[in-house]
Amino acid sequence: MKLKFNLVTQIFIAFVLAIILGSIFGSSIDFLKPFGDLFLRLIKFIIAPLILSSLVVGVASSSDPKQLGRIGAKTIVYYLVTTAIAIIIGLIVAFAFSPGKGVDVSSEGLVAPEVVTQEQQGVITTLLNIVPDNPFTSLSTGNILQVIFFALFIGIGITLVGEKAKPVLQFFEGFAEVMYKITGIVMKAAPIGILGLLAPVIGQYGLSVLLPLVKVIVAVYFACILHAVVVYSTAVKTFGKMNPLTFFKGISPAALVAFSTASSAGTLPVTIKNTNENLGVPNRISSFVLPLGATINMDGTAIYQGVAVIFIAQFYNLELSFMQLLTVVLITVLASIGTAGVPGAGMIMLAMVLSSVNMPLEGIALIAGIDRVLDMMRTTVNIVGDASAAVVVAGTEKESAQHST
Repeated sequence: MKLKFNLVTQIFIAFVLAIILGSIFGSSIDFLKPFGDLFLRLIKFIIAPLILSSLVVGVASSSDPKQLGRIGAKTIVYYLVTTAIAIIIGLIVAFAFSPGKGVDVSSEGLVAPEVVTQEQQGVITTLLNIVPDNPFTSLSTGNILQVIFFALFIGIGITLVGEKAKPVLQFFEGFAEVMYKITGIVMKAAPIGILGLLAPVIGQYGLSVLLPLVKVIVAVYFACILHAVVVYSTAVKTFGKMNPLTFFKGISPAALVAFSTASSAGTLPVTIKNTNENLGVPNRISSFVLPLGATINMDGTAIYQGVAVIFIAQFYNLELSFMQLLTVVLITVLASIGTAGVPGAGMIMLAMVLSSVNMPLEGIALIAGIDRVLDMMRTTVNIVGDASAAVVVAGTEKESAQHST
């Protein structure tokens, strides 16, 4: 009898195999890294054209501009509210775990101050740069917010022009179908790609690095799981009328890819595919909500900020006032808008948060060694949060094609 595994099973097997091989062979497993790099390149090369084509079709299919504005407002409110809840959960869990007490680690290797200075204007810069100087440059550089802006206006323009723009709409419809097919082909390489991405990471971070900071890792992972189970389950059940088990099962392939790549933007094509096919969210909603979420939705990163701030405060024996904690919450929510969905972005965001409450930036170096380990989980929560937003918006618009109780 010939065994046949679906994609979810294949990805899970690759995930487990990567952990085993990385643990056994250590840094010598780096020969698998090119397979992971190739998979990342395949994903990245379809991001911009996929967003452009699918969003143009989605917007042009909606003849009601008010409905489009309503979807946008719901999406942004959902992202900001869940991010605020996430940072509060992170702070509460951090106080409960006390990860910074009794820790003895080196604080050498601080992130360069000039990087921090550049990123402190992230929110303002992001808002100003939403409108591209050259949309084709935006496509070539993969600037997601600018691509979204360009696609929105093409879709609106097609709607306003009407019949004469029908050939343009047909082109983008065909283009979108081609991109969906290419995404499916790329996903067939996901198991090998995940093996190549994850095994070297497991091999690089041994127990000598992880053990002194194990409470930080446990606190972040616990808070992320708690946030997903409580907040997302409640949201998709209440507003999306979907069984949480159905939701988590449907988004699990994208979650595994996110855990391996530690990149919300890099996982975007997989998230769109899973949300459309497994969760029944209409393309015109997912094509808007998900790319926007990959840029501004940072629930997992917000949890990391909460745990990291408390860890650093406890390490330096600092007492944080209520106003400082409130500032951490506000800055984290605002900074999430201007932080890119790429590996390592959480560390830049942490520098902004620490600066806002006058805490030592040297604290960043305390957990720099385990940033990748934390990044994998917080990215997973980020993309699951994106998918939950798509389900919630579709449910409130009564357009979800797959409801279950």
